Amino acid sequence: MTLRTSWTALTLVWGLMGLAIAGPGAHGPNGEHLDAPVATSGSGGLARLPDGSVQIPKLAQRRMGLRTQVASMSEAAATVQLPARVIPDPNASGWVQAAHGGRIEAGPRGLSVTGQTVRQGEVLAWVRHHAEPYAQAAQLSQRSELQAQRELAERRLQRLESLEGTVPRKEIEAARIEVASLAQRERNIIASLESREALRAPLSGVIGRADLRVGQIVDSRDLLMEVIDPARLMVEASTADVGLSTRLQAASLLGVEGVTLTLVGSARVLRDGVLPLNFRVLARPGSTPLAVGQPLTLVASLKERRSGIVLPAEAVVRNPANEAVVWIKTGAERYLPQPVQVQALDAHRVLVTQGLAADNRVVVQGAALVAQIR
Repeated sequence: MTLRTSWTALTLVWGLMGLAIAGPGAHGPNGEHLDAPVATSGSGGLARLPDGSVQIPKLAQRRMGLRTQVASMSEAAATVQLPARVIPDPNASGWVQAAHGGRIEAGPRGLSVTGQTVRQGEVLAWVRHHAEPYAQAAQLSQRSELQAQRELAERRLQRLESLEGTVPRKEIEAARIEVASLAQRERNIIASLESREALRAPLSGVIGRADLRVGQIVDSRDLLMEVIDPARLMVEASTADVGLSTRLQAASLLGVEGVTLTLVGSARVLRDGVLPLNFRVLARPGSTPLAVGQPLTLVASLKERRSGIVLPAEAVVRNPANEAVVWIKTGAERYLPQPVQVQALDAHRVLVTQGLAADNRVVVQGAALVAQIR
């Protein structure tokens, strides 16, 4: 065998090895070929090719941590995405309000701040009541009258006690009772002039909202503080489909891990044209924390089934036109973008319903890095 023949055989072997390493080729859902031959970059490095595909050398693929898997058809539950928000559990949250208006004074530990842990019944602040000028003047006048009546009753009691034995005992007892009654009424008036109301924590938890300052004037029924139990939260979703609750199988939060939702119930009264759905949140320790009022997207899994290709959520990225695309490996160093239609299954998986056929080798790890190549 001559040297030229050996070199030709070695080149053929390398070519066959390259075909074995390369992907199975890209084809659309109807069997059409997507990987038309194009002129590759002569530099041998990362490059965006004229047809929109990219060239990535093997060494760069390892550095980028690219991983692929062969797409296969399967079935999954049909899903719908609903707008939602986090709300406190009404059985594990409470408001702090004043029954009457007044001036704020600091509690035993100072004014409570947001995020502070409190115990049920703990005094968070004081409200020093202030009466209207005319009402206060009337109370002061009544106090003066009671004080004068008490002093006269005390002097009469002293005279009767000095004549004990000649004065019937029942008159002395009546005088003592009258003095005690006038003294108690006077104390009540003084207490009402200097009264203050204790703002106590309605339950044990965390201060979720507080906007108080020492000396601040508040009115009755103003919302001064809100105490919540962060371990007992709920999610309220809204939908225009009044029959959705009967078709609901499971629910999850898009982009939030470690959270399990349990349907509590569906309202039967529309609110602003939509129907509220309430879910109870069960979170694993160390999972993503939720905050009251946080906007979320709820993925509702229905009892219906749909056919498609299940992929990790990170396999779907956006192209410059903001279309959802997946990257298909068409050769040893070539990747092609393919627009698809997807629906979220949960926080980790999506179902490709259109645009992708089975047996394509899809990038499931590092797709976002591939999309950044220019």
